[in-house]
Amino acid sequence: MSESALFNTYARYPITLVKGKGSRLWDDQGKQYLDFMSGLAVTSLGHVPESVKQALVKQLDELWHVSNLFSTPHAERAARLLVDNSCADAVFFCNSGAEANEAAIKLARRYHQKVRGENRYEVITFTQSFHGRTLATLTATGQDKVKEGFLPLPEGFVHVPLHDVPALEAAVNERTAAILLELVQAEGGVIPVAQDFLLKVREICDRHGLLLILDEVQTGMGRTGKLFAYQHYDVEPDIFTLAKGIGSGFPVGAMLAKQPYVSGFAPGAHATTFGGTPIAMSVVAATIETMLRDKVADRAAEAADYLIAQLRQHLDGVPGVTDIRGKGLLVGILCDSPAADAIAELHKRGLLVVPAGPNVIRLLPNLLVTHEEIDEAVGLIAAVLTERATAKQT
Repeated sequence: MSESALFNTYARYPITLVKGKGSRLWDDQGKQYLDFMSGLAVTSLGHVPESVKQALVKQLDELWHVSNLFSTPHAERAARLLVDNSCADAVFFCNSGAEANEAAIKLARRYHQKVRGENRYEVITFTQSFHGRTLATLTATGQDKVKEGFLPLPEGFVHVPLHDVPALEAAVNERTAAILLELVQAEGGVIPVAQDFLLKVREICDRHGLLLILDEVQTGMGRTGKLFAYQHYDVEPDIFTLAKGIGSGFPVGAMLAKQPYVSGFAPGAHATTFGGTPIAMSVVAATIETMLRDKVADRAAEAADYLIAQLRQHLDGVPGVTDIRGKGLLVGILCDSPAADAIAELHKRGLLVVPAGPNVIRLLPNLLVTHEEIDEAVGLIAAVLTERATAKQT
């Protein structure tokens, strides 16, 4: 095989995938895999879901692209579905989670500066968070490894430890515009936010006139057993962001906001060429309609209970496994040492999983995963981690 012409920006696994259906993937050698990655929480209805495929094929015969200077029916339909099923009043469509978070940061700043006439621009985020790879969103990210070599970084971001209320209180000042957080720190190790902490964050925002922004790029669209993760809490955000599972594999992002924050963006204040194209919006609408019609979030919640129970049963007492945590079908198996070798072995045995930091095996099956598929995955995980522990003891 000739040397790749692609930038070497990914530590790619030695697998070339060519086909997918449901929970299964096949490589170029014909080997089958059980997919517990879902393209990093993207293919939430499984690979090539029929209802979304039909909508996409139909749209390919009708209209591919027009400027956002015109209205299109699918964009209005997709936005209405999101608004009617969330706390938001308006949607801005874009292409990725990073772009959605960038839009949220810009909206928070512009709302304070243009609507309220206040020079507020700082955004408080949390250590171990992950918000994207643009210059602004990687600066917002609470992990130094993504920032190396990109100095100088944009100003206006402050990081505090998750669940540290005194540190959060101390970080708020007259320049603070918003607090941004994930409800599960997925890339940071699958760490769910505690209910009482989020309530305190909401109270701090209300007391100081700050906007609460929730990054639901990985937790949104049914992943946690609710359509949106904030619905597990007695808290509503002012702004929240979506991507990944919203498009069934088609690149789409969305930034949603309540009134009066919508007024922060006037015509010309923010834009994107490819956000909200007819093709993308047909996929988004079909994905959301399928999730609502088939009660996919409820099915994910039930599957998650079964998955956690099976993991606890089969990994109980296995040396090296220290915790099983997460929310819904975003699950982390915490090990007492780096887990890269276990992940590689699982891939060899036909189960695709992904890390979340060095010591965590992250499981992200599609939201329609069956009990039989969960049993298959848990059996492989238990076998590999048990063998790994035995080898370390000898």
